[in-house]
Amino acid sequence: MTPAIKALQKAKAQFRIHEYRHAPGTASYGQEAAEKLGVAPQRVFKTLVVAFDNGSCAVAVVPVNAQLGMKQIARAAGAKKAAMAEGVQVQRLTGYVLGGVSPIAQKRRLRTFIDSTAQQFDTIFVSAGRRGLEIELRPQALQRQTHAQFTDLAVSD
Repeated sequence: MTPAIKALQKAKAQFRIHEYRHAPGTASYGQEAAEKLGVAPQRVFKTLVVAFDNGSCAVAVVPVNAQLGMKQIARAAGAKKAAMAEGVQVQRLTGYVLGGVSPIAQKRRLRTFIDSTAQQFDTIFVSAGRRGLEIELRPQALQRQTHAQFTDLAVSD
């Protein structure tokens, strides 16, 4: 039971848990989840933590088949520049291990932005808080749980 699952249960949100066997050494955790669960990669979202030039950080939730646009996330957050946060900082802020960072129930509440493409689907998949475990839920439920804002973040690979 991860903090993300506990938070969704407490909120009485509708969701489903999907588990798969994670292969150590996998380069793309999100791509692995999409393949092993047999889900289109556009519906599987990765959780990224970014640091801004003003010292603040935020969470970006984008499809695993796309890259996060740094200009887009900086603009959405009202910052000038954005860069990926360091791994140690990500784990300290979220309480989750890299490759298993859930946007839900993070140790420290960060502003959260969800790529607007999530709204195209009835349900999407996000990490449940550990490698090999995904949560399927409605994009609006994720937005409510994380107090997120939908915005255009993704840049195609």
